[in-house]
Amino acid sequence: MKHLIIIFLLFQTIIFPQNVTMVDPSNNIGIDKWGIVNDGVMGGISQSNIYLNEVNNIIFSGNVSLENNGGFASIRRGFDGTQLEESSAFLLRVKGDGNIYKFRLTMKGSYANYSADFKTTKDQWMNIEIPVENFKPYYFGRSIRAPKLKVRKVNSMGILISDKQEGDFSLEIEYIKAF
Repeated sequence: MKHLIIIFLLFQTIIFPQNVTMVDPSNNIGIDKWGIVNDGVMGGISQSNIYLNEVNNIIFSGNVSLENNGGFASIRRGFDGTQLEESSAFLLRVKGDGNIYKFRLTMKGSYANYSADFKTTKDQWMNIEIPVENFKPYYFGRSIRAPKLKVRKVNSMGILISDKQEGDFSLEIEYIKAF
């Protein structure tokens, strides 16, 4: 009987890999140590905020300006990717504004960031599934050649709005998970 339980547990782990909750404000996961990085680092004047709303979801909002060669706003936080070893995809539960956003990851020892775009529908909750192979390497917004993303080496994650999407934006994040 003992062996059957062990085999069942191994089978369950293989067939149903564990989810890793990266951000879930309603359970106090991933709400601290977020930072804002906007185009002001390059002379632009875009602005953004990050806060928890009344239902305890993260709100990333602001205004993207193309003035002074600007055009992006982002939030990011550190993350220990060692817990992502078996992950093959990410699931974001978001309510957007119709804009296209980028989910971004960085790896220890790499100058590149790895981005995958996702399109939102105005005022509608969406589950966005992004397979690991959809992440492409970028450096200062330009596509580059770099090693493939290794999720176990991830050391930060973030959300970015760019690509000449000028004006007000707002993205509500209920959770981000890896599986």
